[in-house]
Amino acid sequence: MPLFQCFTKKSFHYIMNAMRKIIFYCLIATAFFTACKKNESHVFNQSPDERLNEVLAKYQSELSGAANGWNAVLYPQGGGAYFFYFKFNDANRVQMVSDFDSASAVTPKESSYRLKALQQPSLIFDTYSYIHVLSDPNPAVNGGAVGSGLLSDFEFYFNDSTTADTVKLTGRVNGSKMILTKATAEQATSYTSGQFNIDLFKESLANILQYFKRLTIGSTSYDINIDPITKVVIFTWTDAQGNIQTLATTFYYTLNGIAFGKPLINGGTVISGLTEPVWSPGTSTLNVNAGGSAATITGAAKPLVIDTDAGHRWWQYAITNGNYWISDNGFHVNGTDDAYGLKTLATDTSAYYYLMYWPQPGGQTYDVFLPAYLITATNQVDIIYGIAQRPSFLSDGRVTFRYVGDLTVGPYPGTGPAALTRTQFLSSQGYYFVQTGPVNYDMVSAADSRIWVSWVDPF
Repeated sequence: MPLFQCFTKKSFHYIMNAMRKIIFYCLIATAFFTACKKNESHVFNQSPDERLNEVLAKYQSELSGAANGWNAVLYPQGGGAYFFYFKFNDANRVQMVSDFDSASAVTPKESSYRLKALQQPSLIFDTYSYIHVLSDPNPAVNGGAVGSGLLSDFEFYFNDSTTADTVKLTGRVNGSKMILTKATAEQATSYTSGQFNIDLFKESLANILQYFKRLTIGSTSYDINIDPITKVVIFTWTDAQGNIQTLATTFYYTLNGIAFGKPLINGGTVISGLTEPVWSPGTSTLNVNAGGSAATITGAAKPLVIDTDAGHRWWQYAITNGNYWISDNGFHVNGTDDAYGLKTLATDTSAYYYLMYWPQPGGQTYDVFLPAYLITATNQVDIIYGIAQRPSFLSDGRVTFRYVGDLTVGPYPGTGPAALTRTQFLSSQGYYFVQTGPVNYDMVSAADSRIWVSWVDPF
């Protein structure tokens, strides 16, 4: 037999055996994938749209099925914390109140909402309401940044950790966090009948005229700075080992006080809020409940813990960044904003804009202090008069300012709001500085802390 013919037969048998094996394995693979397909069909017996609609219907039922509505706390990316009470119905309408201001706290507002799939199941408040106020791009509405407001949201997606009693949401645009918990019948009645009086705590605290306020619980004292604008409270104290401790946390108003976004923990003391405020005029003391313990808040002439470098940081920051500091309201005196009436300043062509402190402008050896005006016709800042002066940073943390002379742009007024402001600014007793934010400082009179001015970086 020829070699070629022998090789062909062997190859033919070899190829046939290999093909049988391939066909066998293909049959096994086909059977396996068919079984998987059957199993998949069994697990997902609904289409993706059907499953999604079922999830949305579940959330709809949970939101509208809460007989007493929901307590909610919204934490915008811009900072602070804001309380809302929501009552959803099954016709896509929601009633709400908010602690944004005194009016929104006692006036229920109704708007529409809907649940929709936007990559994730989402809750959308789709008509302008209290929750939109925080996102409003007009700074006159919420005091936030132009074009972005307080970096809050009104479209949220549901987090996986949502339960029947707690709904956790994340803002779709700015990532704000909002947590809803079921309200009680008593809370629902209070929120919908005008009993949510956020001024109760504000007014009680405002009775203390000193900037520095001292919270005392038993034998432990804390400096406490509560800012109703930024919705932030700052605690400063000395622990058992003598170390300085500081906690800055958001807060929101409750029916009987304020609650903290993060509790103050000092050893065995845990304080999650201050409630039941009662003012005692005879002793100028605000009595509160702090973490289940009786506590008092009183005024203090100087801080419990002095930040001795704060004044220099304030000054150096503006020089390093080529900036200046501004204050809208000027000096706060004995409970009154703009106590000297700077906002009444005006000329035939311009009006008061803000109070300015400019360290070493253009490389000068002196600093500038003045009320800046805004020209009505051109909307440009106008400097009409001002003073040159130099700061002194004292070892005890105080800063004093020494008059050098008037600026050459025009004579500084000898009477009126600008003159009163200059006299106070040059007080020989000086000021303590308190840093209240990354680019925010309060300058507080060292005389008795009843006078202060708040500085912000306008850039």
